[in-house]
Amino acid sequence: MSYDPGSPGDRPQHPGSGQGWPGGQQYPGGYGQQQPPPTPGWGAQQPPAGMPGQMAPPDRSGFSALFDFSFASFATPSLIRMLYIVGTVLIGLYYVGMVIFSFSTSAVVGLITLVFGAIVALFIMAMLRLSLEFYYAVVRMSEDIHNRR
Repeated sequence: MSYDPGSPGDRPQHPGSGQGWPGGQQYPGGYGQQQPPPTPGWGAQQPPAGMPGQMAPPDRSGFSALFDFSFASFATPSLIRMLYIVGTVLIGLYYVGMVIFSFSTSAVVGLITLVFGAIVALFIMAMLRLSLEFYYAVVRMSEDIHNRR
């Protein structure tokens, strides 16, 4: 059930008057008047794209956003995918290198590294993913707040 101040069930009633507020007065907000149709969601609606008063976000690639010294756009959304790919590859190479180094030391140490190193590598990948998602969420919130103004 949602709160709709214009619905008849939410209007305050005074016993015996049958009309809005005590004494038969109408609510100052205009319950007795024709209400415009409700708009979906909360807050003011944004004008459609291309309308005056709304700027289109600049289309920037990852590297051009890096060299945007006016900070008119964020580099994070365009670079996040590349950072995750590079991080995953580096974690994988580190894991393979550790396994090779461990087997060159001893077979037992190599087997332990093979099993527990995979768990550690997955944990590090999860932490990388969580931190990148956190930064991306902060940038998205900032963009949403900026677009509401």
